[in-house]
Amino acid sequence: MQLLIDHVGKRYRGDLWGLRDFTLDLGPGVVGLLGPNGAGKSTLMRMLATITRPTEGRITWNGEDTARKPDPLREALGYLPQEFGVYPNLTPVEFLEYLSAVKGLGARRARRRIAELLDFLGLGSDRDRRLGGFSGGMKQRVGIAQALLNDPQLLIVDEPTAGLDPEERVRFRNLLSDLAGERIVLLSTHIVSDVEAIATRIAILNRGHLVSDATPEWLLSRVADRVWEWVIPSEELAAARQRHVIGAAVRQSDGIRVRVVSDAPPAQSAQPTQAALEDAYLYFISADRAEAPR
Repeated sequence: MQLLIDHVGKRYRGDLWGLRDFTLDLGPGVVGLLGPNGAGKSTLMRMLATITRPTEGRITWNGEDTARKPDPLREALGYLPQEFGVYPNLTPVEFLEYLSAVKGLGARRARRRIAELLDFLGLGSDRDRRLGGFSGGMKQRVGIAQALLNDPQLLIVDEPTAGLDPEERVRFRNLLSDLAGERIVLLSTHIVSDVEAIATRIAILNRGHLVSDATPEWLLSRVADRVWEWVIPSEELAAARQRHVIGAAVRQSDGIRVRVVSDAPPAQSAQPTQAALEDAYLYFISADRAEAPR
């Protein structure tokens, strides 16, 4: 299976481009689409889900142009959008039976598939509860269930952990990893921890274009000797943020310990430290912002 995004762009009113000259060739595995809010991730997700069409370029699924022939992709697609709503007075079974009918699944096949998914997602004992009483994490699992009803070859999830507590986020990430197998899982997020443990490939997006497309290991190698820890007085933090790319900042008894991503040490007292994926993300995003026209 192959999903090819070929020099795709999306223009809105007022000559505003949400995405421009974006190219990505995807095969089976978990691909993390990582970028800040407003980078164009949701625009891309909506085009991949055939909700909207590209202004330029094309998207093909196994060689078929999805703008001209969307049905082959739609039949193979599972989609969990950023804003996923449920009917609060329905049970999970009733809600999923309704969506199965919308997707054209036969009643017998749908009942069997729904039972399998609810058990797989840890919702079997809640099958007869009203959705209005579900937590955010449970609703997200129902969202994944509806996306998996047709056993899709392409699973797209857009900002899936927004609003979840830390335990639910870990559960959700592990679930996506388990689902990969012989399908393409495209996970769009601005939270680095959502992708660092499960993605085999990470595409970094900023200002509507592709900044980097590589394995996590390659991204880490690019910042292996560019990450520093530095203790500064708390009153100097704001000024330091103006001069340097700073990630984590931890308050301690002798000041604030900051992580700085820089080609050279930010001060004589700064010490090199092991790079993390978030450092690589900040490095590439800051470099792209530095190249932006003023």
